[in-house]
Amino acid sequence: MNQELDYMFVEFARVWIPDAEEVWKSAELTKDYKNGDGSLQLTLEDGTNIEHNLDPKTKNLPYLRNPDILVGENDLTALSYLHEPAVLHNLKVRFIDSKLIYTYCGIVLVAINPYETLPIYGSDIINAYSGQNMGDMDPHIFAVAEEAYKQMARDERNQSIIVSGESGAGKTVSAKYAMRYFATVSGSASEANVEEKVLASNPIMEAIGNAKTTRNDNSSRFGKYIEIGFDTRYRIIGANMRTYLLEKSRVVFQADEERNYHIFYQLCASAHLPELKALRLGDANDFLYTRQGRSPVIDGVDDTMEFSTTRHAFTLLGINESYQMSLFQVLAAILHLGNVEIKDRDSDSSIIAPNNRHLTAFCELVGVTYQDMSHWLCHRKLKTATETYIKPIPRLQATNARDALSKHIYAKLFNWIVEHVNKALITNVKQHSFIGVLDIYGFETFEINSFEQFCINYANEKLQQQFNMHVFKLEQEEYMKEQIPWTLIDFYDNQPCINLIEAKMGILDLLDEECKMPRGSDDSWAQKLYNTHLKTCSLFEKPRLSNRAFIIQHFADKVEYQCEGFLEKNKDTVNEEQINVLKASKVSVTNAKFDLLVELFQDEDKAISPTGQAPGAGGRTRLSVKPAKSRTATTSKEHKKTVGCQFRNSLQMLMETLNATTPHYVRCIKPNDFKLAFSFDPKRAVQQLRACGVLETIRISAAGFPSRWTYQEFFSRYRVLMKQKDVLPDKKLTCRNVLEKLVQDQDKYQFGKTKIFFRAGQVAYLEKLRADKLRVACIRIQKTIRCWLARKKYLRKRSAAITIQRFTRGYQARCLAKFMRRTQAATTIQKYQRMHVERKRYKQKQAAALAMQTILRAYMARQKYQALLREHKALVIQKHVRGWLARQWYKRCLRAIVYLQCCIRRMKAKRELKKLKIEARSVEHFKKLNIGMENKIMQLQRKIDEQNKENRAVNERLTGLENSHATESERMRSELTRLRGAEEDARNNANRLATLLEELERLKKELRTTQQEKKTIEDWAQTYRDEMEQMVAELKDQNGLLKKDKNDLNRLIQEQSQQMTEKMARAIAEETQQLETDLNEERSRYQNLLTEHLRLEEKYDDLKEDMASSNAPKPGHRRTDSTHSSNESEYTYNSEYAELEEGSRATEDVTRGIDTSLTLKLQKRLTELEQEKQSLRNELENKEEQFQRARARDDAEHKKARGAELEYESLKRQELESENKKLKHNLAEMRQSLLGNAGASAGAPGSPAYKVLLDQLNASCEELDVRKEEVLILRSQLVSQKEAMQHKETMTEPSHYVEDVSKLKDSNEIKQAYIGLKESNRSPSPDFHKLNEDGELWLVYEGLKETNRLLESQMQTQRRSYDNEVESLRGELQNVKEENNRQQQLLAQNLQLPPEARIEASLQHEITRLTNENLDLMEQLEKQDRTIRKLKKQLKVYSKRIGEMGAGQTEGQTSPGQMVDEPIRPVNIPRREKDFQGMLEYKKEDELKLVKNLILELKPRGVAVNLIPGLPAYILFMCIRHADYVNDDQKVRTLLTSTINSIKKILKKRGDDFETVSFWLSNTCRFLHCLKQYSGDEAFMKHNTQRQNEHCLSNFDLAEYRQVISDLAIQIYQQLIKCMENILQPMIVSGMLEHETIQGVSGVKPTGLRKRTSSIADEGTYTLDSILRQLSAFHSTMCQHGTDPELIKQVVKQQFYIIGAVTLNNLLLRKDMCSWSKGMQIRYNVSQLEEWLRDKSLMLCGAKETLEPLIQAAQLLQVKKKTDEDAEAICSMCHTLTTAQIVKVLNLYTPVNEFEERVSVAFIRTIQTRLRDRCETPQLLMDTKMIYPVTFPFNPSSLALETIQIPGSLNLAFLTRV
Repeated sequence: MNQELDYMFVEFARVWIPDAEEVWKSAELTKDYKNGDGSLQLTLEDGTNIEHNLDPKTKNLPYLRNPDILVGENDLTALSYLHEPAVLHNLKVRFIDSKLIYTYCGIVLVAINPYETLPIYGSDIINAYSGQNMGDMDPHIFAVAEEAYKQMARDERNQSIIVSGESGAGKTVSAKYAMRYFATVSGSASEANVEEKVLASNPIMEAIGNAKTTRNDNSSRFGKYIEIGFDTRYRIIGANMRTYLLEKSRVVFQADEERNYHIFYQLCASAHLPELKALRLGDANDFLYTRQGRSPVIDGVDDTMEFSTTRHAFTLLGINESYQMSLFQVLAAILHLGNVEIKDRDSDSSIIAPNNRHLTAFCELVGVTYQDMSHWLCHRKLKTATETYIKPIPRLQATNARDALSKHIYAKLFNWIVEHVNKALITNVKQHSFIGVLDIYGFETFEINSFEQFCINYANEKLQQQFNMHVFKLEQEEYMKEQIPWTLIDFYDNQPCINLIEAKMGILDLLDEECKMPRGSDDSWAQKLYNTHLKTCSLFEKPRLSNRAFIIQHFADKVEYQCEGFLEKNKDTVNEEQINVLKASKVSVTNAKFDLLVELFQDEDKAISPTGQAPGAGGRTRLSVKPAKSRTATTSKEHKKTVGCQFRNSLQMLMETLNATTPHYVRCIKPNDFKLAFSFDPKRAVQQLRACGVLETIRISAAGFPSRWTYQEFFSRYRVLMKQKDVLPDKKLTCRNVLEKLVQDQDKYQFGKTKIFFRAGQVAYLEKLRADKLRVACIRIQKTIRCWLARKKYLRKRSAAITIQRFTRGYQARCLAKFMRRTQAATTIQKYQRMHVERKRYKQKQAAALAMQTILRAYMARQKYQALLREHKALVIQKHVRGWLARQWYKRCLRAIVYLQCCIRRMKAKRELKKLKIEARSVEHFKKLNIGMENKIMQLQRKIDEQNKENRAVNERLTGLENSHATESERMRSELTRLRGAEEDARNNANRLATLLEELERLKKELRTTQQEKKTIEDWAQTYRDEMEQMVAELKDQNGLLKKDKNDLNRLIQEQSQQMTEKMARAIAEETQQLETDLNEERSRYQNLLTEHLRLEEKYDDLKEDMASSNAPKPGHRRTDSTHSSNESEYTYNSEYAELEEGSRATEDVTRGIDTSLTLKLQKRLTELEQEKQSLRNELENKEEQFQRARARDDAEHKKARGAELEYESLKRQELESENKKLKHNLAEMRQSLLGNAGASAGAPGSPAYKVLLDQLNASCEELDVRKEEVLILRSQLVSQKEAMQHKETMTEPSHYVEDVSKLKDSNEIKQAYIGLKESNRSPSPDFHKLNEDGELWLVYEGLKETNRLLESQMQTQRRSYDNEVESLRGELQNVKEENNRQQQLLAQNLQLPPEARIEASLQHEITRLTNENLDLMEQLEKQDRTIRKLKKQLKVYSKRIGEMGAGQTEGQTSPGQMVDEPIRPVNIPRREKDFQGMLEYKKEDELKLVKNLILELKPRGVAVNLIPGLPAYILFMCIRHADYVNDDQKVRTLLTSTINSIKKILKKRGDDFETVSFWLSNTCRFLHCLKQYSGDEAFMKHNTQRQNEHCLSNFDLAEYRQVISDLAIQIYQQLIKCMENILQPMIVSGMLEHETIQGVSGVKPTGLRKRTSSIADEGTYTLDSILRQLSAFHSTMCQHGTDPELIKQVVKQQFYIIGAVTLNNLLLRKDMCSWSKGMQIRYNVSQLEEWLRDKSLMLCGAKETLEPLIQAAQLLQVKKKTDEDAEAICSMCHTLTTAQIVKVLNLYTPVNEFEERVSVAFIRTIQTRLRDRCETPQLLMDTKMIYPVTFPFNPSSLALETIQIPGSLNLAFLTRV
């Protein structure tokens, strides 16, 4: 092949060269290869240069290496170069770098054992692979299982999964996961839990058939083929197991570091259990058969727990406790038998010591005699033609016989267990198809190979032949399908090797023949082999140095077999006398309880399993084979059939089964021999790849056309190699023309119908051309850009250089001047610095000298002080005693003096402080002034009144004083006149002048003395003023300081308050968020319970239908109890459980066939759900009770405010009664006057006119009585309203109804009276004159009408005022609550203040509160005064009107002409007309018709388009309203129950129709909203109109039914989500991931045999537009149906979650989708989804947030992934992705082009280290089944019920509008 690609061997080409350590090593050519060169110049990856010499004979070039973009492919056949090093390197890269253990190789799944538990087998992974095509997801064992399951259902053909590999490669685990997948995705056809039993068989078979080896801790030492049966619906109905090659020799021998079968160690570890005490077991090291391997314990395995699991599995499969104990007795007996010590008696005989405790235990456990067993263990019976001899045997033979017996017993026990497991897995249901899982050894070769390896390799030769034929067949079918020329592919046919083994005179025939010879031996058999095959068969060879071995050339390798032991192992003999002793155990056992061993050995032929199993050896020593078919007792010759013959027959049967099925292959690879996690040994891997046929598959694929591209994929990938003129409309022709130009050799490719087939290496060549073309284009782009950048850079540099030169020269000049200044400054600095240093040094010395002197002087002073202290101690004591006595006397005197001074000073200080406080208005004065402010306000008010009185008295006194003053003034004037006269007399006394002058001098002297005193006083006053000013200034300073402290405290308080507020806000926010989270979790749990409940109900219904169909019903109709639905509705609204129980009791004879355990489980589950639901409902009721108590407290506060209103109403009623009495009195007077007039005119009381008038007057009196009764009715109505307030009932419809009825009665009476009056008016004309005085009767009627109108208006006014009053009281209550909250906040703030500030703040707050309360009281007082004045005014107006009406009755009269001419109208009391009340009436027998026409047969499309949204819900509610109106409890409950059951029925019938589910979801929610809106609950009546409030339900509380309907709405919502998910699921992956929305961004990579879905949108594939159209269809449908907007938002959020989760899960499981270009496509698709949300105004519904994980995954694909900074950015960016998801995306990241780079392992480890501290679940995939908890916010309708019209198309003519 490489000779054909010699043009690829150019410089820098990479090749593979052989290497002794790594098998293959990568190298790079440093020189082009030319034809004829004998060597290649290469450079290894480590930089070493070597010369690789070519084979001089073949001249074969080394293997070329694939491009990097192909490395790590999911399918090995996708590699361009298919050879061994490419396969090995691809597996290593996937296993080591990407941690991927599965890889496809054509039709084979290669599974590498990671030796580590990986989180890739959970139920979420199973759901992700379920329903997917095999090539659409990453390789996985689940993908193979899904492919087998899908082909079984699609092709109606049985399937097989063949799992093979070495011991420790993971075969058993792979088979186990495959069976788990089938059990999960298919379920079981019955409730017998068959799938659980199938899985439960694994622990049993592992316990009795698995053991620890040096290669595997849980190695299967047998092969098994499990057929899992399915019914016609492809559900598991049973299973059957065949076993092969049990390794019996392991029972008696184990190599170092190995163990016996697990069951023995489990028994020893559980020996302490009470039920196992009788087995006499101990530690595993106490028994020979369990201690030989010296490794009794497996790390991480608890044998005690495993034993418990095994026993549970036995119980689940129907093996009871007695049989289990029998099994354990046999196993314990085997262990005791191994410990039986056999000693030599002589050279030819042996003996067992008497009373051997182990043999005694063995005999007791199996029920045989000690003498018989000890005898036949040391003897054997020889039979001749005439005699029988009993011969002793030597110790070695006796020991071998003992071990042979142990192996035989274990093999029989193994077969018995397998048989009973198969019985437990078999069901009576007919099997339609099956899937077989084959878990068998792979090819084995050891240093010493014996009969076991020969059988194993023989089986693998047969399997390899079948595999080669299947691969060849698939290749041929592919070529024929594409119609390309078929070329015969030469592949290795191992039929000659199989003929060598199994043909006539083959190895097995010669071995059987030698076993029949009397003196046959291994040596003679070897010579026969040499003579027969050595010269005739090239596959058979003889070793050079051995005559007792032979070599066979198998398909995988040459194997040398040692002939020693072949004959003995093929015979598999056991002492028959020992078997006979065991058979006789039943008669020798006294208790007769142990019969298992007898069952095994009483008939050797019957003990063989009927399934045809052939257990045999699977290791390196002895083996046992189970025959292929059950046989009855036949001749001894057939009974002696050899192991080889049995194995050949069973293998032939297996091959026939496999050939009849479609095989699927799983090849398990063991990466290393040391069980190291993710460690890859290339040598061991290559060895296994060769042995398991993977490389043969590669060789077959490489021989043909391994690379296959569709024309669309080829065009998309290699469009860059085409010119514009080459692109034609026909892409197929375009690809053909381009390929013919690019590849000249026509044999390198073939054109099929839909694909292009390439030979090996051609894709790599095309990739090289593509990369070269892209590289040239990149170079050209880089050249142009770099030229532009360089020129720009040059121009910038030139401009910068000129600027720099200019600034540099100026800078240099400045630097010179600066240098000169710095030089001078430096000199000055140095001078001062040196001076400072010297000065500092001098000060340090001076300080040191002073310190020394100080210390010395201190020491001398201390010495002197000590001496003085000792001398004066006595003096000191005396001094202190005397001083103490003197001080005591002094202190007593001082305290008395100080106390007196303090009292005096305190008095003065209080006075001064009072003045200062008044001046400074200190805080303390403010506090004292405000003490008792609430009491002082009233006192001050009283004082003001007293002062006013005093002022009036003072004014009176002032008046009196003025009068007396006037009198006094007159008297003074007269006195002045008298003094003037005396002055004249003084003038005359001139002689007195001298005396006066002397007096004057004296006065002057006194004046000067007074002035001096005045000056002294002024000086003292000035001094005092200065002191006071100084004191005031000091006080001001102190006041300022206090104010500053106060401001600081206020600021601190504000800061603390703000901090506390923020802290409380954060705490409240966190608590709110936590409560919301808890609420959502509770809702989710509750809705999950509802879903489970619904599922159980549906399952129960299905069982009932199945029983009904299986048991033909008798003719006739069976009626049910009519009260059943009512009782059910009354007591069990939440489910149909009671109905189901009733039905089950009614059909007891039918249900006898049901599994009792199933019924009990269903009932138990339903009971648990009911209890759970009841607890939730109780919790809801408790909350409602708390709310009701709060409302009761609010209403209690309303009662007081209502008292005054009721008193006023009472007064008004009394006035109305008095007015009615007055009217009645007037009418009586009018009657008397009328009788008098009639008597005067007619003269005969019995005249007709008199009778008519008398009748009319009687009618008027009756009318007055009726009006009195109306007044009484009004009074009773008001009293009932008062009582209704006490019972918290706000509706008054019943009283209105009574009032309307009374009015209707009065109207009829008045109408009859008017008719009588009209007839009387039609009497002869003379009578008309007698009626002229009767015009007052009409006025009376008019007055009565006015009174009626007045009463009605007053009632309406009263109701309106009552409603307004209630609203105002609610507002006041809200204000009180706010005030309470504010008080609590202030109290909390005050508690944090210091005591002084707390007192001040409390006083300020109290003053403010009292002031506000006074203001409020004053406002209320004024308001009440205004109300009283208004009411009095209204009362006067009403009284005046009534008086005017009474006066009007006695005024004007009507003439007879007017009476005749005017049209006479009916006299009637005005009342409200009978309006439509929004109710629909139906008959009881029409209920079924109503449900049928409105629910079961209703077509949603017509209703949604032509009628109003929610019309069925409105109609049903209007029917409920009428049943409530007539107080029919039975009708309400039966209608509600029928409605709920009918909706469930239609949803069960048409649950997959989105339009139907959406329609009934909308109507159910609308029905629920109607029940709330018209329930009468104030919380739901806030948005109602007055008319809607009148339509509220009055007799029944349907709160419980509201809960039932809410549960029903939840179920419909979940059904809607499931329906949408089923529609969207096929679109999501194709539209979001595979479709190229941005064409040309992502290139298509080569694909292998496991063809993936094309990423190019073909016809019929879904695109992003398909998803958007579907979402729009969903949205428009819900809008047409009138679904609540909030519910639509929740639905859209769930839709987007499904889209994001499914897309992300597929991204995490598809390596080909993890690339940079795909990240761009995903982000673009997400942006289109967000644009759709914007168009629909749904951006705030939370749907965008559900796409956040997908967005971050797309960003992760596009960001840089190299440095630590990139790692930090990734960790901060991907906060919604889990660590497992981030690492998975990085591991899967695959470059599509050569310009991209892979993510290094070191970078991934850095990411893991940084994300180590994250607290998150290790779940890889998102839960696509998760449904957000749904809520139904209350959405009242503004539609008036009375306006709804029922269209005729609904066929509801039997409904009557009320």
